[in-house]
Amino acid sequence: MLNKITIIGNVGKNPEIRTTKTGKEIANFSVATSKSWKDQDGQKQTKTSWHRVSVFGGLVNIVKSYVKAGTKLYLEGEMEYGEYEKDGHKNYTATIILSGFNSNLILLGSKEDKPQMSQQDSNALDNLEDEIPF
Repeated sequence: MLNKITIIGNVGKNPEIRTTKTGKEIANFSVATSKSWKDQDGQKQTKTSWHRVSVFGGLVNIVKSYVKAGTKLYLEGEMEYGEYEKDGHKNYTATIILSGFNSNLILLGSKEDKPQMSQQDSNALDNLEDEIPF
């Protein structure tokens, strides 16, 4: 079976970084995607959709160092659905999960938009490759 989602969009707000009880970090943020078309009257219409994203593992370091509000990203991950109850009403969630070797996060935009990578960040990327099981 395959559970994969790919989007390109812009980060809405600066990512929130949390630490679990076991000391692992999680980055949470939302990404906006938009589509445009002309309606029957020839007027341009735009629809923006917001996507929740949670990042685990080594990619959290990339998010902490380079992702901020407005950053354009290419994301490949897994879709996860959930539900919770609030005030007696069932609410449903959909979150894009980036975790493990089958996830991808690529910074897009012009070269001027991208910060230069430090040696420490370069080493962190090298260590990510060590996590790949093949």
